[in-house]
Amino acid sequence: MDNEARRGGLFRTKSVEQSIRDTDEPDSKLRRDLTATDLIVFGVAVVIGAGIFTLTAQTAGTMAGPSVSLAFVLAAITCGLTALCYAEFASTVPVAGSAYTYAYATFGELIAWIIGWDLILEFALAVSVVAKGWSQYLGEVLGGWVSPVVHLGSVKFDWGALVIIAIVGVLLATGTKLSSRVSAVAVAIKLGVIALILVVGATYFKPANLTPYLPPAQPSAKADGLHQSVLAWLTGSGGTSFGWFGLLSAASIAFFAFIGFDVVATAAEETRNPQRDVPRGIFGSLIIVTVCYVAVSIVLTGMVSYTQLQDENATLATAFALHGATWAKNIIAIGALAGLSTVVMVMFLGQTRVLFAMARDGLIPSGLARTGRHGTPVRLTVIVGVVCAALAAFVDFGTLAGLVNIGTLVAFALVAIGVLILRRTRPDLPRGFQVPFVPAIPILAALSCVWLLINLSVETWLRFVIWMVIGAGIYVGYGRTHSRLA
Repeated sequence: MDNEARRGGLFRTKSVEQSIRDTDEPDSKLRRDLTATDLIVFGVAVVIGAGIFTLTAQTAGTMAGPSVSLAFVLAAITCGLTALCYAEFASTVPVAGSAYTYAYATFGELIAWIIGWDLILEFALAVSVVAKGWSQYLGEVLGGWVSPVVHLGSVKFDWGALVIIAIVGVLLATGTKLSSRVSAVAVAIKLGVIALILVVGATYFKPANLTPYLPPAQPSAKADGLHQSVLAWLTGSGGTSFGWFGLLSAASIAFFAFIGFDVVATAAEETRNPQRDVPRGIFGSLIIVTVCYVAVSIVLTGMVSYTQLQDENATLATAFALHGATWAKNIIAIGALAGLSTVVMVMFLGQTRVLFAMARDGLIPSGLARTGRHGTPVRLTVIVGVVCAALAAFVDFGTLAGLVNIGTLVAFALVAIGVLILRRTRPDLPRGFQVPFVPAIPILAALSCVWLLINLSVETWLRFVIWMVIGAGIYVGYGRTHSRLA
């Protein structure tokens, strides 16, 4: 075993070489079927969801006005900085697990466990929350003919959310390549819907609606108590809508529309040529989704004045309804249905691959790392499917969805810092892609994540801390002694 792996204590590291050797174990070997095109499909599939149909309108109406298009550009730049760091790690350590695996090679086992436990929270909640959103759009498509939510006494049972998770689970257990093909079809549908929206929306476009591009700043209602952001709590300041501060706040919200691109890195071990294809997959998908978000936001704010979108429930359909094009509601619902189905699939994939990597390292029961005849972790897929389906079918998440954001940002920040550590500790490693302008870009990436983190609510942080304390107990009671490095 390598010197790094022999280190004792909580910060023992697992060498990159050992991580790569583990991928060849017959009983836990994933099938390498994916290409750069497949990874781009996965990236577009997970990032373009309901956000493009709802977030653009709400952010324009309440925070940024016409400058929402610039907010998406700023968010994309922030996301791109992190993407550079993910691309270097994925090309250097082409192993399942994404940020968890990278942390194991740089920060050591304790931090790796924290990141893995963090990602479990992120993906499990994302799958369940998005599945419930899919069920809501299913209700719109069905037109009230039958409701995807039924009441069992005092309990609400969301059978629509359960159905989509079950379908996705079967596809992922059957094979990652098949999942990619299904995602490609769904991506084509939602991109077709977006193209239709852009073409039809352009016919209602009035340049005067884009003036003023950056509306004057206005004070916004200040959240009280635990609902306010950490920054507001620390400074005692109120929030601001529109103006430059409104634009920056909108960029923070818009950043969350890009969450999920990092899932591409979790599929590195299933990629035929990860050193070349994973960076292409990350950047290809990021470019496509940025163009889509910016184009839709420009057309939206050109169709109607931003002052007509100040209802917190405003969507793209709202803009079309103001022009009498109520038919667009059904088209948008179909696009959202296709979009959310792929988000559920790729988040589900990310959850199973992180757990797979942790099981292979012994931090959770190693028997879960067994792969079936299709080269997929069937046991983990079934367990994740059952847990997420139960959560989506019976739990009303509400503000718990904010935990998805905090989990993602913590992982992003540590990956950025990890690039600097691995550059210093293992400069000899072959890197298929290298972050330029080191250390400037990784530092900027980490700082941008920290800035977004302090704009999350106090209650979100408290829930995150509680989740981490539970994880620490499991690590001390099981993971620390069962680790393969122990």
